[in-house]
Amino acid sequence: MLKIDLSNKIALVTGASSKLGRVMARELGQAGADIVVHYHRNRAAAEKLAAEIGTHGRRVCVVSADLTDPASVLSMKQTVEKDLGAPDILVNNAVSQFPWKPILDQKPAAYEDQFRSCVLQNVLMAQTFVPAMIQKKWGRIIAISTECAMQSLPTQSAYVSGKRGMDGVLRVLAREIGQHGITVNQVAPGWTISEEDRKNGTEKQEEYDKHVPLRRRGEDREIAYAVAFLASDLAAFITGVYLPVCGGNVMPGI
Repeated sequence: MLKIDLSNKIALVTGASSKLGRVMARELGQAGADIVVHYHRNRAAAEKLAAEIGTHGRRVCVVSADLTDPASVLSMKQTVEKDLGAPDILVNNAVSQFPWKPILDQKPAAYEDQFRSCVLQNVLMAQTFVPAMIQKKWGRIIAISTECAMQSLPTQSAYVSGKRGMDGVLRVLAREIGQHGITVNQVAPGWTISEEDRKNGTEKQEEYDKHVPLRRRGEDREIAYAVAFLASDLAAFITGVYLPVCGGNVMPGI
């Protein structure tokens, strides 16, 4: 029987206090991994999540870092290695927020912000944590992208520029470190149903749903399942992939 088993692995989820981040952290913990809960500002949410994961017998570390600052990421590494050990799995999920506007109205600062949030985060996380993976000859890097990277719709330009830049970095990284048994992949959700949607009864969005081949939005846990699969040995021969998890709303061509 096939089973996702992450026992004896350490998974670091950036932005784990966010809507999707906390669901991914939970599912990786359910699969047996010890969890590093990263947050930037929302310490209360991070500690609440850590307490929940800890009740299932997992070791948990809560850490704050500015993922665009090399010194801050290095400090996070030192804390994590002291508390749990070197991470085997990186889920690069954190992303900064900004107002979405047409290109003619979008301030240059938004593009710089998304470059730092999407591209620089992945560069610094790799530079900081991959050396230990190379020593182990095992590692998983899973970055959270978006269907927007393929859609390129109006007002998405800053977000898309960051995610497409991230895509290029990760494809190069997959080629550079694959020889060490480390895979590098991207999961690209669509407009995902969150815990807040379920509380507010906003799961259905007819204007969006009608364009999705499966005629619905994805559940946050469905995104987390894809992440858990890519983190496992079941996906040991998959690398360099941009995987849409959006009900077919975007489909990469061949």
